[in-house]
Amino acid sequence: MAIPSTAARLSSRHHRAASATRFDKRLSEILTHATDVFCKKGYEGASMRDLSRASGMSLAGLYYYFESKERLLFLIQKHTFTTIVQRLKARLDGVSDPEQQIRIFILNHLEYFLTNPASMKVLSHEAEALKNGFASEVAAIKREYYRICVGLLDELKGVRGLQFSTRIAVLSLFGMMNWIYTWHNSRVDADAEQIAREMGDIFLRGVTNGNRARKEGR
Repeated sequence: MAIPSTAARLSSRHHRAASATRFDKRLSEILTHATDVFCKKGYEGASMRDLSRASGMSLAGLYYYFESKERLLFLIQKHTFTTIVQRLKARLDGVSDPEQQIRIFILNHLEYFLTNPASMKVLSHEAEALKNGFASEVAAIKREYYRICVGLLDELKGVRGLQFSTRIAVLSLFGMMNWIYTWHNSRVDADAEQIAREMGDIFLRGVTNGNRARKEGR
Protein backbone atom coordinates (compact mmCIF):
# COMPACT_ATOMS: atom_id res chain seq x y z
CA MET A 1 0.00 0.00 0.00
CA ALA A 2 1.50 3.31 -1.09
CA ILE A 3 2.25 5.89 1.58
CA PRO A 4 1.17 9.42 0.64
CA SER A 5 4.08 11.78 0.16
CA THR A 6 4.62 14.72 2.51
CA ALA A 7 3.55 17.08 -0.27
CA ALA A 8 0.33 15.11 -0.78
CA ARG A 9 -0.45 15.14 2.95
CA LEU A 10 0.21 18.88 3.17
CA SER A 11 -1.95 19.50 0.12
CA SER A 12 -4.78 17.47 1.64
CA ARG A 13 -4.46 19.31 4.95
CA HIS A 14 -4.48 22.66 3.17
CA HIS A 15 -7.59 21.67 1.23
CA ARG A 16 -9.41 20.66 4.43
CA ALA A 17 -8.40 23.92 6.13
CA ALA A 18 -9.59 25.97 3.15
CA SER A 19 -12.90 24.06 3.10
CA ALA A 20 -13.35 24.64 6.84
CA THR A 21 -12.66 28.36 6.40
CA ARG A 22 -15.23 28.61 3.60
CA PHE A 23 -17.78 26.73 5.73
CA ASP A 24 -17.15 28.97 8.75
CA LYS A 25 -17.59 32.05 6.58
CA ARG A 26 -20.81 30.72 5.08
CA LEU A 27 -22.09 29.70 8.52
CA SER A 28 -21.38 33.19 9.82
CA GLU A 29 -23.34 34.68 6.91
CA ILE A 30 -26.30 32.36 7.52
CA LEU A 31 -26.35 33.20 11.24
CA THR A 32 -26.29 36.92 10.42
CA HIS A 33 -29.29 36.51 8.10
CA ALA A 34 -31.10 34.34 10.64
CA THR A 35 -30.46 36.93 13.36
CA ASP A 36 -32.05 39.62 11.18
CA VAL A 37 -35.11 37.44 10.53
CA PHE A 38 -35.57 36.58 14.23
CA CYS A 39 -35.07 40.25 15.09
CA LYS A 40 -37.78 41.42 12.66
CA LYS A 41 -40.31 38.59 13.00
CA GLY A 42 -39.53 37.08 16.37
CA TYR A 43 -38.58 33.45 16.89
CA GLU A 44 -42.16 32.18 16.91
CA GLY A 45 -43.14 34.27 13.89
CA ALA A 46 -40.18 33.20 11.74
CA SER A 47 -40.35 30.10 9.56
CA MET A 48 -37.62 27.98 8.01
CA ARG A 49 -38.83 29.27 4.64
CA ASP A 50 -38.22 32.85 5.84
CA LEU A 51 -34.74 31.84 6.94
CA SER A 52 -34.11 30.08 3.65
CA ARG A 53 -35.06 33.14 1.62
CA ALA A 54 -32.96 35.47 3.76
CA SER A 55 -29.86 33.29 3.64
CA GLY A 56 -30.10 32.40 -0.04
CA MET A 57 -29.89 28.71 0.83
CA SER A 58 -32.46 26.25 -0.44
CA LEU A 59 -35.04 25.07 2.07
CA ALA A 60 -33.80 21.49 1.67
CA GLY A 61 -30.20 22.62 2.21
CA LEU A 62 -31.14 24.58 5.30
CA TYR A 63 -32.93 21.57 6.82
CA TYR A 64 -29.97 19.34 5.92
CA TYR A 65 -27.47 21.44 7.86
CA PHE A 66 -29.60 22.84 10.68
CA GLU A 67 -32.72 20.56 10.93
CA SER A 68 -34.74 23.24 12.77
CA LYS A 69 -34.95 26.95 13.47
CA GLU A 70 -34.22 26.13 17.12
CA ARG A 71 -30.76 24.96 16.13
CA LEU A 72 -30.18 28.23 14.28
CA LEU A 73 -31.25 30.21 17.35
CA PHE A 74 -28.95 28.03 19.46
CA LEU A 75 -26.00 28.70 17.14
CA ILE A 76 -26.70 32.45 17.20
CA GLN A 77 -26.72 32.51 20.99
CA LYS A 78 -23.72 30.21 21.33
CA HIS A 79 -21.67 32.21 18.80
CA THR A 80 -22.58 35.51 20.48
CA PHE A 81 -21.73 34.53 24.04
CA THR A 82 -18.63 32.56 23.06
CA THR A 83 -17.30 35.51 21.07
CA ILE A 84 -17.94 37.95 23.91
CA VAL A 85 -16.24 35.71 26.49
CA GLN A 86 -13.22 35.02 24.27
CA ARG A 87 -12.72 38.71 23.50
CA LEU A 88 -13.10 39.59 27.17
CA LYS A 89 -10.50 37.08 28.30
CA ALA A 90 -8.04 38.36 25.69
CA ARG A 91 -8.57 41.95 26.83
CA LEU A 92 -8.24 41.11 30.52
CA ASP A 93 -4.99 39.23 30.01
CA GLY A 94 -2.19 41.07 31.77
CA VAL A 95 -4.49 43.67 33.42
CA SER A 96 -4.25 43.57 37.21
CA ASP A 97 -6.06 46.72 38.35
CA PRO A 98 -9.60 45.66 39.42
CA GLU A 99 -11.24 48.95 38.41
CA GLN A 100 -9.66 48.79 34.96
CA GLN A 101 -10.81 45.18 34.62
CA ILE A 102 -14.41 46.20 35.29
CA ARG A 103 -14.14 49.04 32.77
CA ILE A 104 -12.81 46.55 30.21
CA PHE A 105 -15.75 44.26 30.96
CA ILE A 106 -18.21 47.10 30.30
CA LEU A 107 -16.47 48.26 27.12
CA ASN A 108 -16.22 44.73 25.73
CA HIS A 109 -19.94 44.17 26.29
CA LEU A 110 -21.10 47.48 24.85
CA GLU A 111 -18.77 47.35 21.85
CA TYR A 112 -20.11 44.00 20.77
CA PHE A 113 -23.77 44.82 21.15
CA LEU A 114 -23.62 48.31 19.65
CA THR A 115 -21.95 46.69 16.64
CA ASN A 116 -24.51 43.86 16.63
CA PRO A 117 -27.81 45.37 17.86
CA ALA A 118 -29.93 42.69 16.18
CA SER A 119 -28.07 40.01 18.16
CA MET A 120 -28.74 41.91 21.37
CA LYS A 121 -32.46 42.13 20.62
CA VAL A 122 -32.70 38.43 19.73
CA LEU A 123 -30.81 37.39 22.87
CA SER A 124 -32.99 39.59 25.07
CA HIS A 125 -36.34 38.66 23.53
CA GLU A 126 -35.70 34.97 22.87
CA ALA A 127 -33.78 34.05 26.01
CA GLU A 128 -36.36 31.40 26.99
CA ALA A 129 -37.00 29.94 23.53
CA LEU A 130 -34.31 27.25 23.65
CA LYS A 131 -35.09 23.94 25.35
CA ASN A 132 -33.29 20.87 26.67
CA GLY A 133 -29.66 20.41 25.56
CA PHE A 134 -29.54 23.62 23.55
CA ALA A 135 -30.65 25.66 26.55
CA SER A 136 -28.19 23.90 28.86
CA GLU A 137 -25.18 24.56 26.64
CA VAL A 138 -25.96 28.24 26.23
CA ALA A 139 -26.73 28.56 29.95
CA ALA A 140 -23.27 27.15 30.76
CA ILE A 141 -21.57 29.87 28.69
CA LYS A 142 -23.76 32.56 30.25
CA ARG A 143 -22.89 31.27 33.74
CA GLU A 144 -19.20 31.51 32.89
CA TYR A 145 -19.70 35.11 31.75
CA TYR A 146 -21.62 35.93 34.93
CA ARG A 147 -18.95 34.29 37.11
CA ILE A 148 -16.22 36.34 35.43
CA CYS A 149 -18.08 39.51 36.37
CA VAL A 150 -18.63 38.24 39.92
CA GLY A 151 -14.91 37.56 40.22
CA LEU A 152 -14.02 41.06 39.06
CA LEU A 153 -16.41 42.68 41.56
CA ASP A 154 -15.18 40.45 44.40
CA GLU A 155 -11.61 41.42 43.58
CA LEU A 156 -12.55 45.11 43.66
CA LYS A 157 -14.23 44.59 47.04
CA GLY A 158 -11.16 42.86 48.44
CA VAL A 159 -8.64 45.42 47.19
CA ARG A 160 -10.71 48.47 48.21
CA GLY A 161 -12.18 47.01 51.39
CA LEU A 162 -15.71 47.54 50.13
CA GLN A 163 -18.92 45.96 51.40
CA PHE A 164 -21.85 45.46 49.03
CA SER A 165 -23.85 42.62 47.56
CA THR A 166 -21.87 41.28 44.61
CA ARG A 167 -24.99 39.66 43.18
CA ILE A 168 -26.98 42.91 43.23
CA ALA A 169 -24.05 44.86 41.81
CA VAL A 170 -23.49 42.40 38.95
CA LEU A 171 -27.16 42.16 38.02
CA SER A 172 -27.49 45.94 38.19
CA LEU A 173 -24.52 46.31 35.85
CA PHE A 174 -26.05 43.89 33.36
CA GLY A 175 -29.30 45.82 33.63
CA MET A 176 -27.46 49.01 32.66
CA MET A 177 -25.67 47.37 29.73
CA ASN A 178 -28.29 45.06 28.29
CA TRP A 179 -31.00 47.58 27.52
CA ILE A 180 -28.77 49.89 25.50
CA TYR A 181 -30.23 48.52 22.26
CA THR A 182 -33.62 50.00 23.21
CA TRP A 183 -32.40 53.60 23.36
CA HIS A 184 -29.05 54.00 21.63
CA ASN A 185 -29.20 56.20 18.54
CA SER A 186 -25.90 56.44 16.67
CA ARG A 187 -26.90 59.82 15.25
CA VAL A 188 -27.13 61.52 18.63
CA ASP A 189 -25.54 59.19 21.21
CA ALA A 190 -21.85 58.68 21.86
CA ASP A 191 -19.87 55.67 20.70
CA ALA A 192 -19.23 52.55 22.78
CA GLU A 193 -15.98 53.83 24.25
CA GLN A 194 -17.45 57.03 25.65
CA ILE A 195 -20.65 55.36 26.87
CA ALA A 196 -18.60 52.62 28.55
CA ARG A 197 -16.47 55.26 30.27
CA GLU A 198 -19.50 57.16 31.58
CA MET A 199 -21.38 54.00 32.52
CA GLY A 200 -18.28 52.76 34.32
CA ASP A 201 -18.04 56.06 36.22
CA ILE A 202 -21.69 55.82 37.31
CA PHE A 203 -21.43 52.17 38.33
CA LEU A 204 -18.11 52.41 40.18
CA ARG A 205 -19.13 55.63 41.90
CA GLY A 206 -22.29 53.87 43.04
CA VAL A 207 -20.59 50.85 44.61
CA THR A 208 -17.82 52.90 46.25
CA ASN A 209 -19.90 55.85 47.47
CA GLY A 210 -22.66 53.53 48.67
CA ASN A 211 -20.08 51.72 50.77
CA ARG A 212 -18.83 55.03 52.23
CA ALA A 213 -22.39 56.12 53.08
CA ARG A 214 -23.06 52.87 54.95
CA LYS A 215 -19.88 53.31 56.99
CA GLU A 216 -20.90 56.85 57.91
CA GLY A 217 -24.38 55.66 58.88
CA ARG A 218 -26.23 57.68 56.27
